[in-house]
Amino acid sequence: MPFQRASGILLHPTSFPGPFGMGDLGPTAYQFVDFLAETGQQIWQVLPLGPTGHGNSPYMSYSAMAGNHMLISLEQLRDRGLLSQDDLDSFPHFPEDAVEYSDVLPEKLKLLEKAAEAFHHSTDEGTRAEYDQFCQERAFWLDDYAFFMAAKRAHEGASWNQWHEDLARRKPQAMVDWHDKLSKAIAYHKYFQFEFDRQWASLKQYANERHIQIVGDMPIYVAHDSVDVWAFPDNFMIDEETLEPSEMAGVPPDYFSETGQLWGNPTYDWDVLKKRGFGWWLQRLKSLLSYVDLIRIDHFRGFQAYWAVKEGETTAINGQWIEAPGEAFFTTVREEFGSLPILAEDLGLITPEVEALRDKFDFPGMKILQFAFGGDHTNPYLPFNYVQNSLVYTGTHDNDTTVGWFDRASEYERDRVLQYIGGMSGEGIHWSMIRLALSSISNQAIIPLQDVLGLGSFARMNSPGKAEGNWGWRYRSEMLTGELRERLRELTRLYGRAPAHWN
Repeated sequence: MPFQRASGILLHPTSFPGPFGMGDLGPTAYQFVDFLAETGQQIWQVLPLGPTGHGNSPYMSYSAMAGNHMLISLEQLRDRGLLSQDDLDSFPHFPEDAVEYSDVLPEKLKLLEKAAEAFHHSTDEGTRAEYDQFCQERAFWLDDYAFFMAAKRAHEGASWNQWHEDLARRKPQAMVDWHDKLSKAIAYHKYFQFEFDRQWASLKQYANERHIQIVGDMPIYVAHDSVDVWAFPDNFMIDEETLEPSEMAGVPPDYFSETGQLWGNPTYDWDVLKKRGFGWWLQRLKSLLSYVDLIRIDHFRGFQAYWAVKEGETTAINGQWIEAPGEAFFTTVREEFGSLPILAEDLGLITPEVEALRDKFDFPGMKILQFAFGGDHTNPYLPFNYVQNSLVYTGTHDNDTTVGWFDRASEYERDRVLQYIGGMSGEGIHWSMIRLALSSISNQAIIPLQDVLGLGSFARMNSPGKAEGNWGWRYRSEMLTGELRERLRELTRLYGRAPAHWN
């Protein structure tokens, strides 16, 4: 569906400032929304909101439907009487500019479990009724998720296919026995999801009341080590003997990689999913739409055809393209939800068939300015080649910051950039690129906060192919200066992206 002309900021909640080692849904989240509203932004894009697994990547989550309980605000738990001020005061001090996940997460989990224990001993009947209703409404995924997380911890973090055989295969008696054994931990995880839900719902309402829509990010694939694969193995290509993926997702060799990319996620058994009316997918979308207003689908091209690599391969070379039932799927989604608030991440090897699927359902595609200057005038990422129903970024979470990119760009690219924008301005290359994005014909323009701040490569969120050291960047509240707010506000107004009520 086409969208109104607007602009916004890309920032994941872990990047918020705050005293507890990582960003959360506390006061600085609301201050960020105030910053968006004050500068005329109407979009806030986040990365996937699920609980993260190995490497702390939001794109490798333990669940496609749960929220990341590590984003829960400890201050709100204190305000509800579930923690004390002494609990917060005794929290260790961590660096303010980056998240040290290996140190922060265990400390935060201790307090979350303490709050969960206090909640389950609470006599507040009103909140208990809300909790019971939440558990009932989310039962499709919540029961299995809480069980999965408790069992994973009981198996010292091992992947589900390495658990006790009967539990890995969900044998009925094993499920009963382990559920009884893990009942306390299961209750904790149900509470974590309830608390995340009400904190996030409050923040989302605050944003929506200020005319700001939240764009969520949905990876097309799920992690093998996830509750989704453990609970619904028939939906995926899984080897019945080893319980490993019998067919893995990735992309074929290209200009950037001679061996392609082998992601390791199991591909879908689309025949099974289609026969079941895409029920699991509809539940997934329903869950995400309870958190966000719009959905950016990562690796959209996989809904038309996907690269599949057989079990045992160590690179993506020996794969094959397999057609997916994208048209039937999105038709079913439209019948279920009506309008489709979907944005298509259509980067990479895009064929006419992928474009046709995107355009049939009026999904906006993505344009990345950092990709625009390595070629000639036919480069599709140059602004004069855009269509209106598109979404332009200076860069994404997988790109270097604009300042870092320009510093490392080839001489040819740098010359092309400067010719295109008419020379370097005193504002810096980041503001020149922001102007280019905001002035483009694209209905929506989204700028990573790092580019608004003019930060270098140290502030990069993710470096694809780098296993460690990603997802940790944080900003400081004082960086959002009055001068920066004024400049962003005026450019937003100048290029016709300010809210209608400003006029």
